[in-house]
Amino acid sequence: MIGRIFHVGLTVSDLDRSVVFYRDVLGLEFQGEMIMTGAATDALFQKKNCKVRLAYLNGSRHVEAPPVELIQFVGDPSAKGEPDMFAPSISELCFYTDAIDAVYERLLAKGMECLSPPMAFDFTDQGFGKSKAFYFKDPDGIILEMMQPL
Repeated sequence: MIGRIFHVGLTVSDLDRSVVFYRDVLGLEFQGEMIMTGAATDALFQKKNCKVRLAYLNGSRHVEAPPVELIQFVGDPSAKGEPDMFAPSISELCFYTDAIDAVYERLLAKGMECLSPPMAFDFTDQGFGKSKAFYFKDPDGIILEMMQPL
């Protein structure tokens, strides 16, 4: 039986830089880092002599909020494509906030690229309620969303 989401993994080009972003800019709590190597790692990732650095960060102690797993393949340059919300893939990772306008201003003050200001949405007629949201990018250009239910 499948349970809750355990974590959400993002492949990054520079783990140290990404930890700084997710910890210091977004305010997630650093939970720890580990290195994976060996036959089981090679089999899991289908790559010989695979070495992987992983870091885990979380913004909540609640069970419904899985940690973000940052993945860096050591010794292999990441083949970075341009993020495309319109192509089949994970299009974005969404974070909850109860102060979206303040978060938006804080990100701008830290020099972050935001794709729009917070925009209001009303989907009450479709059973989903009201919210405000905006998109922004991490250091690798991964598209992130900030959302505040209203």
